[in-house]
Amino acid sequence: MELSAKTTIDELLKSYPFLMDFFVNRSPKFKMLQSAVMRKTVGKVAPLSHVAHIGGIELDRLLSEIAAEIRARTGEEAVIVKETGPSAPVADAQLRQEILKDIIRDLHKGVDMAVLKQRFYDLIRDIDASEIAKMEQKLIEEGMPESEIKRLCDVHVEVFKESLGHQEAPSVPPGHPLQTFMKENRVAEGIVNEIRGILETLCDSPDKELFRQHKKNLLALIDRLSAVNLHYLRKENQLFPVLELHDISGPSEVMWAIHDDIRQTLKYARSQVSDLQVPLVYGTLKYLLQSVLDMIYKEEHILFPMAVEILKVEDWAKVKRGEEEIGYAWVEPEKGWVPGEAAAPAEAKGVEAGKLAMNTGSLSLEQVNLLLTHLPVDISFVDENDEVAYYSQTKERIFPRSPGVIGRKVQRCHPPKSFHVVQRILDDFRKGKRDTAEFWIQMKGRFIHIRYFAVRDPLGNYRGTMEVTQDATDIRKLEGEQRLLDRD
Repeated sequence: MELSAKTTIDELLKSYPFLMDFFVNRSPKFKMLQSAVMRKTVGKVAPLSHVAHIGGIELDRLLSEIAAEIRARTGEEAVIVKETGPSAPVADAQLRQEILKDIIRDLHKGVDMAVLKQRFYDLIRDIDASEIAKMEQKLIEEGMPESEIKRLCDVHVEVFKESLGHQEAPSVPPGHPLQTFMKENRVAEGIVNEIRGILETLCDSPDKELFRQHKKNLLALIDRLSAVNLHYLRKENQLFPVLELHDISGPSEVMWAIHDDIRQTLKYARSQVSDLQVPLVYGTLKYLLQSVLDMIYKEEHILFPMAVEILKVEDWAKVKRGEEEIGYAWVEPEKGWVPGEAAAPAEAKGVEAGKLAMNTGSLSLEQVNLLLTHLPVDISFVDENDEVAYYSQTKERIFPRSPGVIGRKVQRCHPPKSFHVVQRILDDFRKGKRDTAEFWIQMKGRFIHIRYFAVRDPLGNYRGTMEVTQDATDIRKLEGEQRLLDRD
């Protein structure tokens, strides 16, 4: 038999089944060949040149060892044929994923970056964003902590950077959610460059008086850069949930963790600039600026191209809806892109039988009642005719209510001495003089907060009053922070 770089594992094992033991004993990474599924998929197309890379063995050495094993077991002489020129990149999707995961695993183990870059070039060379996303997702599913992937995320990108750099940024029409994201990125880059210009002037000088001269400008630029939080919030609340509907969650988890790092670093940077903490502040600012730029690169070379490839028009319509509620960083969406009929909101297409279409989402009557009775406040609603229409029947109401009040004029539900106060609130709400009124009282050693809110329809017409009563005694005692769940 002839052995060469192009000989596949499949044809080799069919001719010499005993070589399975040889491979498994040669490297732990070859144990995957014991899987029938892997042999039928990866084994069908994996040439020995790629197998050598996976096992971390020089190709010539592997070929010689295979030939020696065949000779020892059968007496046959296997002829080694030298191949010239680089082999074609792996085309099989499953094998590409295994190679990518193996590269990242080795990267996390500390294998030299140059070695891994060469392996990537030899085996794959070309790569698209969705492959990186799938690779990260699979690693998380197989047990690699999201925090570990996040820790070396920038190094991952460095391995693939040359290949990703040849890809063009997604082309989308004006007004499309991705176009707005990319417009924001251009502004973020401008702010980063302005801060870098000041840092270059300072040259890491420990002179506090020199730093003080630039303090005002730096604080203004940091505050301006902080608007990037709106950019990240739209990704987290608009784009990530839609990607998750297509079973893409790995990149979202990793990116969200990096967003939080950037948010925290922005706070550190502002505090250190305010307190003139030189030279400490220089390292913080440089880390912050590089983190923002790295995130832009990951968005435009991995996340956004993958989203364009996977999401349909109706998906982008979901991303678009609700953007304004979160807000935009520095820019407003351009006019132009309209999702179209296929992407009409779910409420316009009807909702599931037995559910109520809300402004956002839909709920059954049972769910509405459960939500209202589980709120940590007591609610009562008086309609536009001053009649009690509803009260939440919570377990421990602060002020007793009974079904007898339903339909009764609210003025008659209060003692005579309070009548004029209630009437004035209702009159002011009805005339539009005010929208809220609040009171607080001490009752049985508890601090009770009572608020009234005018309820108006989208046209501004008065539709009633909502009363919200809350026992705020324990809330007023809170101090500091509690970010972790109490073990009790």
